[in-house]
Amino acid sequence: MSLTLTDYPLRPSTGTVGKKIQIRSNFFEVQSFMNGNVYHYDVSIGDDKAPPALRRKIWKAFEDNEGQALLNGVNSVYDGRKNVYAFQVLKPLGTDTNTRKEFRVELQGKDYKVSIKYAAQINMQELQNFLNKKSALTPNILTAVMAMDIMIRQMPAMTYPANLGRSFYTPQEKRSLPHGVEVWQGFYQSARPGVGKMFINVDVSATCFYESGPLPEVVARFLGRNSLDDLRRGITDRDRNKLEKFLRNVEVETSHRGEKKRKYKIHKLTPSTPDKTKFKTDDGRELTITQYFQQQYNLRLKYPFLPCVATRKDQYFPMEILFVVPGQRYIKKLDDKQTADMIKFTCQKPHIRSNKIQQGFTLMKYKENPLLQKFGMKIKPEMQMINARVLPAPAISYHNSSKQGTFTPHGGAWNLRDKKVAHGATLKSWSIVNFAHNLPKPVIERFIRQMSETFIATGMNVVNRNPPIMNANPQGNIQQSIYDAYMAAGRAAKVDPQLILCILPSKTVALYAEIKRISDTVMGLPTQCVQSSHVNQAKPQYCANVCLKVNVKLGGFNVQMSPQQIPFVSERPTIIFGADVTHPSAGDMNKPSIAAVTASMDPRAARYACRTRVQPNRMEQIQDLAGMVKELLITFYRAAGQKPERILFYRDGVSEGQFAMVLNEEVSQIQRACASLDKEYKPKITFVVVQKRHHARFFPVKPADADKSQNCPPGTVVDTDIVHPFEFDFYLQSHAGLQGTSRPTHYHVLYDQNKFTPDSLQELTYRLCYIYNRATRAVSLVPAVYYAHLLAFRARFHRKGEDWSDSLGTSESLDTEQQLASYAPVKASLNSVMYYM
Repeated sequence: MSLTLTDYPLRPSTGTVGKKIQIRSNFFEVQSFMNGNVYHYDVSIGDDKAPPALRRKIWKAFEDNEGQALLNGVNSVYDGRKNVYAFQVLKPLGTDTNTRKEFRVELQGKDYKVSIKYAAQINMQELQNFLNKKSALTPNILTAVMAMDIMIRQMPAMTYPANLGRSFYTPQEKRSLPHGVEVWQGFYQSARPGVGKMFINVDVSATCFYESGPLPEVVARFLGRNSLDDLRRGITDRDRNKLEKFLRNVEVETSHRGEKKRKYKIHKLTPSTPDKTKFKTDDGRELTITQYFQQQYNLRLKYPFLPCVATRKDQYFPMEILFVVPGQRYIKKLDDKQTADMIKFTCQKPHIRSNKIQQGFTLMKYKENPLLQKFGMKIKPEMQMINARVLPAPAISYHNSSKQGTFTPHGGAWNLRDKKVAHGATLKSWSIVNFAHNLPKPVIERFIRQMSETFIATGMNVVNRNPPIMNANPQGNIQQSIYDAYMAAGRAAKVDPQLILCILPSKTVALYAEIKRISDTVMGLPTQCVQSSHVNQAKPQYCANVCLKVNVKLGGFNVQMSPQQIPFVSERPTIIFGADVTHPSAGDMNKPSIAAVTASMDPRAARYACRTRVQPNRMEQIQDLAGMVKELLITFYRAAGQKPERILFYRDGVSEGQFAMVLNEEVSQIQRACASLDKEYKPKITFVVVQKRHHARFFPVKPADADKSQNCPPGTVVDTDIVHPFEFDFYLQSHAGLQGTSRPTHYHVLYDQNKFTPDSLQELTYRLCYIYNRATRAVSLVPAVYYAHLLAFRARFHRKGEDWSDSLGTSESLDTEQQLASYAPVKASLNSVMYYM
């Protein structure tokens, strides 16, 4: 039976460990849906470039007029793209997949072609069988879930024009962000199979739009000016280029012809102002834009100092007659200030978020929806109550000489007071490079004294407490500055340098990126960057946090667990892998993606080695996984003196649609890597996908079951109701919430030769979250994957000649080979320490 149900492991049972609590989750139970057939039709409307909102209008016009004979009162739903679902057969088409009928539809004076043909019949009973563990997931069932998704989406899609995928947004709740962007709140909804039932998952979501309004005002805000008067002296070439990038393809509406508003897309900006931008009229005269608008429309320009806008059709407009159309999504990368403001807007305490979700549910009007009634679909108006469990916190250990060296943390967090790191490194040879010109030497010396004292108190051995200090120009030759500091450290301590501490003047990315590129790929030496503001204050708490990072960069580790608590790792030689692929920001189709793999090196799972590779843009599969795994297995063998008998591989960044690809490709690459070391070497492999990008949220029911942030407590695990009907997956919220509503992590087992029980995998995963080397709290996802994230993020800096000052992202014309070659590999000496911390 298991072979026919799924290619992935079945859930052996549900877990039993932990304190039972009741929680609410943002899943609404579908109490009933029709058992009969739904008929799927393939439809094409106009040209394929028409946006979904326009296609919906065309389909509506078709339903109301030409389509009446075809539909003949049969209810249908349309997804805005290619699919129409009807509750009865459309008789004129029958069920012949070769018969296609074409119609012409008129909408707002334009003619559109609508063509439609039968595609398939969906048996809804089959979906019920899947939910009841009686049927595998077939294409038919996937289509049934999709049809349900489209049914619940149709009304909001017609009511709210700004809808993207499974979310729709309303300008009722919005907030301006810096630089001409605003964030709108919206709601997400999706039909999700659960155990024995379908659910509708409803969540609050938010996304960014271009600010609407008069174009000159948007320009002033984008350039960070208080008012348009600040631009009277004109715009610099650099600002104009940035502005052009920001505005390219933005839709604007003209306002100079009264009711006759026309829409255009911005193509570029002119280098000149309206009184210097000339064009030829139809009768051959040469006029400036200013003269033309004065003569044609009797319009005197108020802002003649702004550039003109050019559209694709080579028409020129002064900015002041243009209005940015609302509801245009902004997909470029946000800068730091925009990101911080966006987080403030979206960060909501659990009870506020759950109320908002309930409001969203009401907005969707499921009960009043005639389509859902025809479909026999009833949705329970309350969030699903779930029996969850809270796993017990593990005991963690610092050095024996610490006061209370082994203890069980309470509430998922603890502090380092009177604690010494589990294994302290020795710091002999180091130096300081000061890039902040406003810091006097005595202030730096005081900071180094405080830093050395904290390092020693926290269990490191600092041999040289007076390292050489050098000043450097942040705009100068960074490579030379770091090389000079390297030589100075070696001369002062008469041994090879181990660390360079860099003091940065501000949080600019460019200097940090260049320091890391040089230290990681040219020098092969760990660096530790600190902000000048922290040097000024020299707080012990800050120094202790820096100590945690420096200790692991030098090969130490900070916290561990007794072997009895992680028997899977300690009883037999076992290696834990974490893997992630990160892609360049949306819209950048040139830069490579980066694959990062980390692997534990000891029976405590405290030390990790790592490898990175660049690979073609947006490639999700890890291209050279076999090579990376092979190198890390050799590193493990050198560190531990034996081959791992078991492999536990946590893989991040994979969506459900990619499970099969990842399982087939990546598990076989791991097996190939083992075989390449020795044909007989076949360790047992367990492969788990880790997902953070989902919309499941948990809310405690009783105040006694909530932590300080009003979230569910760390260790909350869910493996019933809202999980997969029969595959081995679970949600684990392993961290204590700081602000907002915590997001649990979803773990899904795709391959398991180690025969984990739900309890053993859930407990191991949760306990590992307590031994993350950079924090004194349990983290939200298993550390091996967390490290892979940090590693992939760091690898972006290993590229020569990158312009980090441009947050709008540059799209260069280098070909793929040149792009891949522009990243330098990390020096081998760093691959066995956690240099990216």
